[in-house]
Amino acid sequence: MAAHAFGLVSDPLPIAGFLFVMFATSFAAGVVGSLAGLGGGVFLVPLLTVGFGLDIHYAVGASIVSVIATSSGAAAAYVRDRMTNLRIGMFLELATTTGAITGALVAAFVRPQTLFLIFGVVLALSVLPLVRQIGEELPQGVRDDAWASRLRLAGTYPDRRLGPVAYQVARVPVGLAMMWIAGLISGLLGIGSGVFKVLAMDVGMRLPMKVSTTTSNFMIGVTAAASAGIYFGRGDVLPVIAAPVALGVLSGAAIGTRLLVRMRNTTLRALFVPILLLIAVEMILRGFGVRT
Repeated sequence: MAAHAFGLVSDPLPIAGFLFVMFATSFAAGVVGSLAGLGGGVFLVPLLTVGFGLDIHYAVGASIVSVIATSSGAAAAYVRDRMTNLRIGMFLELATTTGAITGALVAAFVRPQTLFLIFGVVLALSVLPLVRQIGEELPQGVRDDAWASRLRLAGTYPDRRLGPVAYQVARVPVGLAMMWIAGLISGLLGIGSGVFKVLAMDVGMRLPMKVSTTTSNFMIGVTAAASAGIYFGRGDVLPVIAAPVALGVLSGAAIGTRLLVRMRNTTLRALFVPILLLIAVEMILRGFGVRT
């Protein structure tokens, strides 16, 4: 079907079918990505390469567009609704950017298969604290540490069931270290690190799950926008792929933002755990040389 979209045959119906399926797939990825704080690209790359037989470079180019689209649709709505903690997002982005630069510098000296295996195992082990907290609506016993107090990172977000929810921020250095690792993974392996960002804020800094996912949506947009020019310059962004992907993800993200404000933190965590396991399995398989 993908071959028709590139003009290899003249029949227009397969092209229309290709565009519709691409839009529908991207719509689903946008919904889940906006809810889980992952951007949707983590689902699109395997779907486009395996399901549609697209070259990995074009799939990654479309993924970058999808991340920017998700951030435009979801992050803007979350910021407007005061769900995102902008101060935390911009502060942690310093560690992510530094980690990405480090990863890019050492990428030529490290075997990607080994890294995929290591990070896949780390992700799988990260499920354990999430499962222990799966019934926790709001973090309990959290107090601002010295960093959080000095930087005024604590905040409040509106909840339709609970009303205004005030939260504090713990273990900021742990969050910074995990964000540096998230950037390192992006620079080394060329993959999105939204899942690590959510883990850093939820498990590391003990933020409410809604704040973690919405702030992650904001952060991945900043990261993607910084690298998008490279993909455009290399010609990896094809309009016939990027257009339905961007429209689908943007539409899905708009629905996802409306769903999130009605969902419980426990529901979001229950959604995030299987996604985390799937990504962990994918990384472990890549470590053993199995392309998904």
